Amino acid sequence: MKHIILSTLTAFMVLLTSSLFAEPVITNAPNDNPPVKVDVYYFHFTARCVTCKAVEEQAKANVQSLYGEKVRFSSVNIEEESGKELAKKLKVSGQALLIVKGKKQINITNQGFMYAKSNPEKFKSIIKENIDPLL
Repeated sequence: MKHIILSTLTAFMVLLTSSLFAEPVITNAPNDNPPVKVDVYYFHFTARCVTCKAVEEQAKANVQSLYGEKVRFSSVNIEEESGKELAKKLKVSGQALLIVKGKKQINITNQGFMYAKSNPEKFKSIIKENIDPLL
């Protein structure tokens, strides 16, 4: 009986000592923002028609509802200096809806103009099927 108590006490002391000298584990806080992995850019001119505005509104709403902060949506006016630089970098010369991850670009401009107004759910599914593999 004396050996059991002594063994239990020794085990307890070893565990207590090892926990005091253990290095703390650092974890990310739950409200840390995840890094953006994918960008969605809507390139446009200053003057825009109703369909152009619908493409932007639907794309932005779909990206935000599907991915939150994991995917960044940016509307870029290619007639402004900052827009010209990005358009040149991504080789865009007119209206475009691009999904970009690193050097990979997916152009869904045609689908955006085809479905943003007439079939928003189909447009949302096109966005999802093109972004999901990149995450």
